[in-house]
Amino acid sequence: MPVTIGRRELLAALGGAAAWPNSVAAQPRARRALVAMLVAGTSVGYSGLVQAFRRGLQKFGYIEGRDFDIVDRYADGDPTRLPALAMELVK
Repeated sequence: MPVTIGRRELLAALGGAAAWPNSVAAQPRARRALVAMLVAGTSVGYSGLVQAFRRGLQKFGYIEGRDFDIVDRYADGDPTRLPALAMELVK
């Protein structure tokens, strides 16, 4: 015996299927990614590289403050400061 679907059932199924991607997109996002940068040099010396890194992430559609956060620590040329700065980043 053939199965028949009424007009209302068909429209309800199509409407549910059309709404499904929107409901998936409306799910809350996970926590933002955190990018921690530990640099032996100075912020002035590495500013160009950091900006290039940010532009690269933007090129792929990532937006700082929405998708990720960046935390940086600079040892200002004193490598003995690196362990303490690393611990600070971990905390």
